[in-house]
Amino acid sequence: MTRAAGDLRVFETPQDLAEGVADAFATLAQDAIGKRGSFAVALAGGTTPKAAYALLGREPYASQIDWPHVQIFFGDERCVSPDDAESNYNMARTAFLSSVRVPADNVHRMHGEDDPAQAARDYAETLIEFLGPDTRFDLLMLGMGPDGHTASLFPGSDPRTDEAQLVRAVWVQKMQTHRITLTPAVINRARHVIIATEGAAKAQMLHTVRGSEYDPVRYPVQIVKPDDGVLEWFVDRAAASKTDITKRYVTDYFRW
Repeated sequence: MTRAAGDLRVFETPQDLAEGVADAFATLAQDAIGKRGSFAVALAGGTTPKAAYALLGREPYASQIDWPHVQIFFGDERCVSPDDAESNYNMARTAFLSSVRVPADNVHRMHGEDDPAQAARDYAETLIEFLGPDTRFDLLMLGMGPDGHTASLFPGSDPRTDEAQLVRAVWVQKMQTHRITLTPAVINRARHVIIATEGAAKAQMLHTVRGSEYDPVRYPVQIVKPDDGVLEWFVDRAAASKTDITKRYVTDYFRW
């Protein structure tokens, strides 16, 4: 079986990583709007994208993007209210959405406060309404946890379960809670996927998922492999510290 796919881009510091993600976001937005008239992006939660979002809300990035032509979606959400500190939507709103000219109708949040199964069905309908039955994002942003999870696809269950539904309500046993998540069927149709992760706590898992045999039940992030798109890993030096190739190439763009 194949190992985890994707090009690896290593940055010296977390700040460099955040700037790299913001640069990619702006570049891909300009390209998509120029070619197709709009830019559809699914945001990730977590600390790594938050720093990039904060940059997008300020100059020079804020004026580089034609925000009225940007459609904002989310890759996953916790089952909390939209003003909860744990809400991915709330994080993105406070980090940058409230600071840029994106119309409110262009921001499509997952309703984590609703019944999880119903919220998943409703969000699938939202995807189909705005992006069609073969939902395809121009950019899908993801992170990776120390346990190898991505979005809200956690170890211990097959991430492909019910992926025909586009969006799932999943029970996270170790957290004793539901979450709402896009399925691999949607993730792997994206034109461009960026998995951003940082810190020494992620180093062993990054080494493992990129170097071990394919086992997405144990390492759900391995399921990410776009069918007809680009996959890139954006990581800082600390996260890449167990990756031998980074001893020679740091902040360079290279193929694994």
